[in-house]
Amino acid sequence: MAKCLSRADCIISSLEIGSNIGYNEIALQRLYPNIEMSVVEINKKAAEECSRIPNVKVHNTSIYDFDETEKYDLTIVNGVLIYIDQEKLDLVYEKLYEYSKKYILIIEYYNPTSVNVNYRGNDGQLCKRDFAGEMLKKYSDLDLLDYGFIYHGDKAFPMDDFNWFLLQKKKR
Repeated sequence: MAKCLSRADCIISSLEIGSNIGYNEIALQRLYPNIEMSVVEINKKAAEECSRIPNVKVHNTSIYDFDETEKYDLTIVNGVLIYIDQEKLDLVYEKLYEYSKKYILIIEYYNPTSVNVNYRGNDGQLCKRDFAGEMLKKYSDLDLLDYGFIYHGDKAFPMDDFNWFLLQKKKR
């Protein structure tokens, strides 16, 4: 998370879509001790676990149903867009964009063209694509601030292979 946000400044609030149990919120709190965080998490057990993290407001609902007026310095999506139905992807992009005051962090499987991947024996359940590129085309006031790759063989922070993209709204 530190590497992903190294070019961002003054983050005091965040919203994550699909937080699971809150690993990103724990990392954000270490980077920004006074950050106020909100999450949208559809899984009740994961939402309950995430609610134990200080300074996290949990919305146990679907991103499709989430609606509020607050805006955040940073909106985050990590390993969620790959599961979103293509027909509803624009709605999720819109929420990431509309709830952000400054930055959008996308951490997902990347592929230059849309490709469905067999996931746990099921076809059509996971799609790799250029999510950041699609958002940059959709919203003309977004810029690519930074990007990188997370490697599964990293001994310090073992994860899956992901690409991350930090987008920034142009200052008005």
